[in-house]
Amino acid sequence: MGKPGRDLHLGPPGEERVADATLEPLCGSLPHSHITLTLALRAARGCPRRDHRGAVGRQDSAGRAAGTALHTSRPIPVVASGREMVVLSVPAEVTVILLDIEGTTTPIAFVKDILFPYIKENVKEYLQTHWEEEECQQDVSLLRKQAEEDSHLDGAVAIPAGCGNGADDLHQMIQAVVDNVCWQMSLDRKTTALKQLQGHMWRAAFAAGRLKGEFFEDVVPAVRKWREAGMKVFIYSSGSVEAQKLLFGYSTEGDILELVDGHFDTKIGHKVESDSYRKIAHSIGCSTNNILFLTDVTLEASAAEEADVHVAVVVRPGNAGLTDDEKTYYSLITSFSELYLPSST
Repeated sequence: MGKPGRDLHLGPPGEERVADATLEPLCGSLPHSHITLTLALRAARGCPRRDHRGAVGRQDSAGRAAGTALHTSRPIPVVASGREMVVLSVPAEVTVILLDIEGTTTPIAFVKDILFPYIKENVKEYLQTHWEEEECQQDVSLLRKQAEEDSHLDGAVAIPAGCGNGADDLHQMIQAVVDNVCWQMSLDRKTTALKQLQGHMWRAAFAAGRLKGEFFEDVVPAVRKWREAGMKVFIYSSGSVEAQKLLFGYSTEGDILELVDGHFDTKIGHKVESDSYRKIAHSIGCSTNNILFLTDVTLEASAAEEADVHVAVVVRPGNAGLTDDEKTYYSLITSFSELYLPSST
């Protein structure tokens, strides 16, 4: 898998005691005895350990670093309120949490089974209703330009230029746009032209109450706690910034845009390119190692890691499976509640 990862961690296995100032739980306090016991048990079992660049070592009572130590590569199970959970300590240098959406904050099923089907099922009606509006015409022009660029591709659907005002001509043109949109979506394309029309359609649907953004139940409570702890929270998704804001502005939790400090989409760069994360850090005004990126896609995690960003891979129902190497290499969480922030005291 290449160079060592930048896993988040609780500390070295076998450590005698976790100092009171080491962790600040996001969802209630955990007895240190349970954490210490689990660490000792893992050490006794000979659990694999790795050295990681960016690892946070133990701290003395004054909070000074006591050196970087080997630590477990996986989240550590602890017992809280009678149940087992895993926890990951967020490095003290992290001040920004960067979130993916699909498969991380929001079920993939919501995107694939609700958002995208809505486009296919309603694009014709939307075009017929908004055809004369300038915004709609701009969307069509952009799609037509994209269709010209795609003319060499198998199955590409051309969009003819307007050559008449008759009802038949209008029907033919609208149908061509519909066919082009469905063709692009069948290939899971993410062209600017397609995303722009989708964004405008979703805006109308969210505003009319036909759609509401969905989030995993742990997301909003955790984000609130992060912000209360002084963390900044940003979104980085392949979906347009406008679509992101719709999801957070018209959600089942109400308007939660206030919980997000800013949004990034692929205009800043593709998510599998490490330079995108450097640009994001520059835009935010921080160093890349001040950022923790949460995503369900390991290619994105790898790109972020190359830019010296801390990463954790989010495992959710419906997400693509991970290889054994990926499970070993990356820190994995199944809920945002499994993240622990450095104590501010």
